[in-house]
Amino acid sequence: MNGFPDGTTNFASQRSNGRRWLAVLLCLHIVMCCLSLVFVAAFYPGYEIVMFDKTHLFPAVLSVALFAAVFVLFIFSRFSFGYFLGFYFYTMILGYLWLVAFSRFPYDHALAAASAFAAAVALLLPALFITAPIRQRFVLSEHTLENLLTLILILAVVVIAVGALHHFRLVGLDNMYSYRDEIEIPAWLKYAIGAMSNALLPFAFACFMARGKRWRAAAVLLLLLLFYPITLTKLAVFAPFWLLFLALLSSFFATRTSVVLSLFLPLLAGIILALPVAAGAFPYERIMYFFGPINFRMIAFPSVALDVYTDFFSTHDLTYFCQLSVLKPFVSCPYNEYLSIVMARTYQLGNLNASLFATEGVASVGLVLAPLAALGCGLVISFANRLSSGLPSGFILLSGGIFPQILLNVPLATTLLTNGAAVLFLLWYVTPRATFEQNVDKSAAPAH
Repeated sequence: MNGFPDGTTNFASQRSNGRRWLAVLLCLHIVMCCLSLVFVAAFYPGYEIVMFDKTHLFPAVLSVALFAAVFVLFIFSRFSFGYFLGFYFYTMILGYLWLVAFSRFPYDHALAAASAFAAAVALLLPALFITAPIRQRFVLSEHTLENLLTLILILAVVVIAVGALHHFRLVGLDNMYSYRDEIEIPAWLKYAIGAMSNALLPFAFACFMARGKRWRAAAVLLLLLLFYPITLTKLAVFAPFWLLFLALLSSFFATRTSVVLSLFLPLLAGIILALPVAAGAFPYERIMYFFGPINFRMIAFPSVALDVYTDFFSTHDLTYFCQLSVLKPFVSCPYNEYLSIVMARTYQLGNLNASLFATEGVASVGLVLAPLAALGCGLVISFANRLSSGLPSGFILLSGGIFPQILLNVPLATTLLTNGAAVLFLLWYVTPRATFEQNVDKSAAPAH
C-alpha cells in the first residue's frame, strides 16, 4: 500500500497541533505583556511614563483585545525574517495600546491608537506574507564561503584592536553612562563596528552552528563580548548571550515557537520575580537587575518611546524624513540635533531613540499618514524575506537575531546603513543554499 495518505494525514495533524499550541502561547504572551506593564507602573512611578489606573482599565483591555486578534496572522504565516521582526513589533504596539489608555500626555489618544493599530497591520501584511524568492544571480562557492567566514573572524579582531586604540574601558553596567560621552570614534569605525557586531559576526555564528563547528561559534561569541569595553553599550554585553539563547530555543522548538518564546520566557521570568515584590515579601532592589533590563527596558520602553514621540510631534513640526542623513542636504529641517537628543532635553529620559513607527512614521509624516510609512517599511522587510528565501529557518533566526532588538529602538533607515542590516541582507542573497543540504537538522525543518 502507498504510504502517502497516512504521512499526509500525520503532517496535517502535526501542523494543526502546532498552530493550536502557538495560538495558546500567543494568548498567554498577550496577557503577560499587560501584567508586566502593570508591574512596571508600580515599580517605576518616578518616571511618570508608564501609568496604571483602574478607572481606565476597560478602554485599555478593549484596545488590547481588538489588537490581539491580529495574532491570527502569526498562526497562518510561515517563518521568515519578517515574522521574527513582526512579532517584536506586534509586542511593542500591543504595549503601546495598553499604555495609551493611561498616558499622561494630552494628545488625541483615540487617533493615536487607531494610527498605531493600522500601522502595525500595514507593516505586518507584507512582512509576513511576501516571501517569494529572488533568483540568485551570484552565489558564493563552498570554498569561498569558508574563506569568507575566516576573513570575518580576522576582520573582527582587527576592528576590535583598532577600536581599543580609540577607547577601551572596563566598567560595570551601572557606570557605563558616566564614561560613554568620552568615547570618540571615527565615523568609518562606527560603521565597521555596527556591521561587524550586528551582521557579520552573527552571520558567522549561524554558519558555524549549522556546520557543527561549536568552538568557532564560541569564538564568535567571545569576539562579540569584546566590543563592550569599546562601545560601552548594553547591546554589546547582551548580544552573545542573546544569540546563545536563540540557539538553545531553536534546538528544542520549531522556529516560530522559538520566536514567541524568545520574548515570552524572559517576560514571564520577570513577572514571576515581581509577584513576591508586589506582595511585599522583599524590596524591588532584589530583582531590579533582571526586571529592569528585561521587562522595563527591553519590552516596555519601546512602547513608551512611541508614546513620547507621539506627544512631542502632536505640538511640534514634523520632520518629513529630514532626520535621514542622506536627505539633510536636500530637505530643510526644523531640528538641528538628533531626535534622540531633542527628546532627552524635552522629557528628561536620556537620549530617547525609537522604532520606525515613531521615527519614519509619527515624527516624519504624522499620525494620519503613519500607516503608509509603515507599509513602506514593511515592503523593505519583505525584500529581506525574499533575499533570505531558501535558507533554513534556524539559520535566519540566528544570523538575524540581533536586529529585532535594534529595530525596537532604532529607525529602519539607520539600522540598514549604520547597524549593518543591508550587509546581512546581501550575505543572505549570496549564501549557497546547497551548503545546508548536508546539515539538515531541526533548525532546517519546516517551521510549523
